[in-house]
Order: sequence, then structure tokens, then C-alpha cells
Amino acid sequence: MERRREMSTEYGFSFAKEKCIQCFGCEVACKSWREGEFGVRWRRVYNIWQGRYPKVKNLSASVSCMHCAEPPCAKACPVQAIQKRAEDGIVIVDTGKCIGCKACLKVCAFGAPQFGANGKMQKCDMCFNQADLSREFPPCIETCPTKALQFGKMDQKEKIALEQDIQRLMAL
Repeated sequence: MERRREMSTEYGFSFAKEKCIQCFGCEVACKSWREGEFGVRWRRVYNIWQGRYPKVKNLSASVSCMHCAEPPCAKACPVQAIQKRAEDGIVIVDTGKCIGCKACLKVCAFGAPQFGANGKMQKCDMCFNQADLSREFPPCIETCPTKALQFGKMDQKEKIALEQDIQRLMAL
């Protein structure tokens, strides 16, 4: 997916499983850039095994918050601590409002909500407050040597299709 500006409306991630070499660079970049606490993983690389010996196949999935077109986590939050920004589609968490009930985790198909030592929800925010997304990519994208992980603006239909692709991949 190339960075597009014409009919695009929201930022989003895409992932090409056939390009991923399972280097975990995206996961490490996220963790080190954001100085994440032990046990909290905003981006995760999964190894997905299929088949039976001798016809075994291995795929990968790099997964974080997908900043969904219609985020179920925001709907599930009883205190409205999770909001989707209208201007760019980034789903953010107000940790001052979060009560740590984990309702968001129960409805997230991607397992994105993480809970650290303070018990408050945290997740990928596309590094929106640390990078100028109109000019640069988040560190997870910059680190990917094969460009399996991509980032850019997209319309709602494309975003929903990408969400469905990752859900299918994770269900394998």
C-alpha cells in the first residue's frame, strides 16, 4: 500500500504476509521507541503454522491496534475513555478516564488493548504525538526490511478489508 492522499480519509496499517521474514523488527522498534514496560506489547509478530508433516507451512502476522473503521473497543468502554479522532481515524485512549475494566479487550479481535502496571489500557496510537504522520512513518514501518508492514491514508472500505484480512490470518 502506497501513501495516498487523493480519496483517502484515515490512517491505517496493512500487512503482506508473503513478505514477512519474521525478523520481529517492527515489534522491537515499537517497544524501544515507545519505551514500553515489561510484558506490554503494542505490536506483536505471530508465527502461524498450517498443515501436517511433511506439508507444513509457516506464515506471519504483525498485529497491533488496527484503528478500526468502527472500533468496537470505543463502543464497549463504559467511561468513553477510547475515542476515534475524526480528522485522521486514529483511535486514542484517555488514560485519565480509563478504569481498567478490560471491556475493550473482550471485544477487540486483534488483542490490541494492553494493561501495564497501572492497570490502565494502553495500545498503539500510531506514534501520532511523536511523529509527523503526514511526512514520516512510525518506527514499526520504518524498520520493516521487506516492507511487509505498510502505513498510509485509506478510505473506509479499504480499512475494513484490511481488518478482515488480518482477522482471517489470525484465525488460521
